[in-house]
This record gives sequence, C-alpha cells and structure tokens, in this order.
Amino acid sequence: MRDEPSLIRRAVTLLREGEVHTLELAREVLGLSGNAGVASAAVFSLLGSDPRFQVDGRGCWSLAGKPPVREEELDGLSYSVVDVETTGGSPVRGHRITEIAVVEIRDGVIEEDFQTLINPGREIPPRISALTGITNEMVRGAPFFEDVALDFYDWLEGRVFVAHNVTFDWSFVSAQLGDAIGFVPQEPRLCTVQLARRLVPELRRRNLDSLAKHFGIPVHSRHRAYGDALATARVLLRLLDEARALGIRDLTALQLLLSRRRGRP
Repeated sequence: MRDEPSLIRRAVTLLREGEVHTLELAREVLGLSGNAGVASAAVFSLLGSDPRFQVDGRGCWSLAGKPPVREEELDGLSYSVVDVETTGGSPVRGHRITEIAVVEIRDGVIEEDFQTLINPGREIPPRISALTGITNEMVRGAPFFEDVALDFYDWLEGRVFVAHNVTFDWSFVSAQLGDAIGFVPQEPRLCTVQLARRLVPELRRRNLDSLAKHFGIPVHSRHRAYGDALATARVLLRLLDEARALGIRDLTALQLLLSRRRGRP
C-alpha cells in the first residue's frame, strides 16, 4: 500500500481520540467514501494484521493496549539490546540514524537479531565516516527509517530496551519512531554503563571496550551497529550474572540498585 507509514501515523492520531468505525477510518485516513465493502477491505488490509490495532464486533477500531513487561526473574525476561550509528550527536540538531541493530536475549540466551543500514536523508560528515566506516555511498540505496520503523518497533515491544549509554541510543530511537509512526515503546530501559558502575565498581573505565576486555568478550566490527549490539548483549549477560551473585533476582530489585547513588548493596 502506497506510503503505508504515513497512513499508519494518521490512523494512530485519529484513534488516540477514541474508537473509530471502519468506514470513518476509511474516509479520514484513506480518503475512501464510496463502496463500503471496498473501503472496509482497505482498512483491514492496512490495520488488520498489525497488533497495535484492534477491532470489535461493531467494526470499531481502537489502539491495542501494549502488554507490560512482566515483573519476573531476570532470566525470564526478554531484552532488546540496541545500537545505532548516526550522523552526529543529537537528533535535536537534525542528526539521523545511519545504521540500527537489535540483538534479542530470551530466557538468558542470545536468540535472534535485526540489522540494517539506514539512509539518513542527509550527508554523513567525514569524521563520522572515519569512525564508523559508514559512507554516503553505502547508505544511498539503503531504506529510509520510515521504511523499517514498524518492523523495528516489533523488535522492541514487550522487551526491556538495553543499550550501552542508553540515553544516546534512546534519544534517536524515540525521536525517529515518533516521527515515523507516531508512538514509541513504553518498556523499561537498562543501561550497561550504569549497570557496570554498580555491579563492577572496581573498573575505572566503563566504555564498551573496557567491559568487553574485563569479561573476555571479543568485539567484532567496533562502531558498527551489529558488532556493538552483539558485544553489549554479551556484556549484559555477564552483568546479570553479577547481579544474581548479589542476590538480585528481578527487574524491580535491579532498578532499585540503579537508583541508589553509588556502590554495591
């Protein structure tokens, strides 16, 4: 369907005000007001397979409630470990993502991953290309973020969002998801830098290279999204081992530890 992300955003904006009948959605989102059967089929084609939307027996649509991350033992949670490469330091200054990767941890095991280059719609500064190895030529034929936003969202929903220096990655993820589809995941977030500060306080440096060296974890393709995400996922598993050794068994206890000012419990 043409320009589907834009249509999804329009549907989200409309449904935030409350439930809407199929024919009204067809009229307001798709501009269809003729044959009711064709209009309904178009709405179901757009929204019917998307878990973010639900429809009742009256034909009224609404935004589906997101299942909360369950408060269970750390081993039982699913984690999306994310890394983004970008054109610069802040989305507020117009910088955009050039590469994204997600490594999923489920039941204490690294399971699946998602990765893609992204066309940022702007030039990549030479100093950034020198750091990441990602050039303007490499991203010229890559999808725009809007083209992969819904798939990317699926990798985040219902999982704990994890990154090394999570504030940086989340600032880009939330900004560009908000622009692309109109909503962002409302899941808990963990930062492996903050975890390391509490769980391995003897380390003077807590960058990804230092943590990987401390835990004996190889890092492949440093400053590329997948290489950094995979290394961060492996670091996270070792940090969770450290947490369990301190008697921390669930997410609530781990977040309580992070909220303290310093040191081990």
